[in-house]
Amino acid sequence: MDDVSELERQARELLRPEVYDYYAGGSGGEVTLRANAEAWRQVRFLPRVLRDVSAVRTSVRLAAPLNLELRTPVAVAPTAYHRLAHPDGEAATAAGAARAGALFVLSSRSSRRLEDVATAVTDAAGSWWFQVYVMRERGLTAGLVRRAAAAGAQALVLTADTPVVGRRALVPGGGVISERDYEDNLGPLEDLSRARIVPASLADIGWLGEISGGLPVVVKGVLRADDAAACLAAGAAAVIVSNHGGRQLDQALPTALAFPAVQAAAPGRPVLVDGGVRSPENVLAGLALGAPLVFVGRPVLWALACGGSDGVRAWLEGLTEGLAHVMALAGASSVAALPGLGTVAGPGVARAG
Repeated sequence: MDDVSELERQARELLRPEVYDYYAGGSGGEVTLRANAEAWRQVRFLPRVLRDVSAVRTSVRLAAPLNLELRTPVAVAPTAYHRLAHPDGEAATAAGAARAGALFVLSSRSSRRLEDVATAVTDAAGSWWFQVYVMRERGLTAGLVRRAAAAGAQALVLTADTPVVGRRALVPGGGVISERDYEDNLGPLEDLSRARIVPASLADIGWLGEISGGLPVVVKGVLRADDAAACLAAGAAAVIVSNHGGRQLDQALPTALAFPAVQAAAPGRPVLVDGGVRSPENVLAGLALGAPLVFVGRPVLWALACGGSDGVRAWLEGLTEGLAHVMALAGASSVAALPGLGTVAGPGVARAG
């Protein structure tokens, strides 16, 4: 389904109102939530002409230490508690992503045991990373990381933009997240504060690599050039330009506008991006600016709610097919030919320095 608005409308009809609000909402006045999608429209393309685009390839390869080969540069961002959308939860999402050839990033706030999700990915010959929060009881974090490594995660994604949870509007009725949602992965917790997110530090990049047995660490939530440089100097394999989908600091810079400066601070290193990506043109914009992977979040949840694993696969495949079409229009027969074909126009673009 190409029309994300229609997909969201259908999902909203199927989901409990408080669940839809939990997934769809942002922080504060939702300025960043709205601006993320709008900012991709500021990217302008510089298409090549008279190029052979009779066979467009959407496959992408990321070199060591990430060592990824994927059929699509569209990747699934980490989002929490998929069982709120579908009984099979993250296992269904992961299987659908894997069958579509997309990287899946599993949230540490998963509502399915990570081993079950890993099996779903492996059975579909897919690739997955594991997203990490540093929790108040660091042993809980370490335990999850070690289990993820043992289950076959290919990288860790450290979320860096959540020193505290964003100031989000209260969901009417409350009670969306239950203790059971924690227990599937963390075991019974008499004191839920043990799993409370606490501020991470640059030192945690090395710590996560060490306790995981050497998995590469990707830092998610970077909007500044100096932060990107610091993360890479501390051992990060890559960074993801992200503002948490507009769910953390409201009025933070939209990711499309932050991306150019962050990329300039990381020459030769993978700089990935998410935030408000809804269409083939949005994906093309991220790739044309230089991101090797572009992540999608909420639309995958809408696809899961509407069609389970098959719905996720169909939506991701449709997005990739649409990407191939607009790549041809841009005069690019491969993802590798896209960097440099886009520029961000208008005010608000972050500059390196």
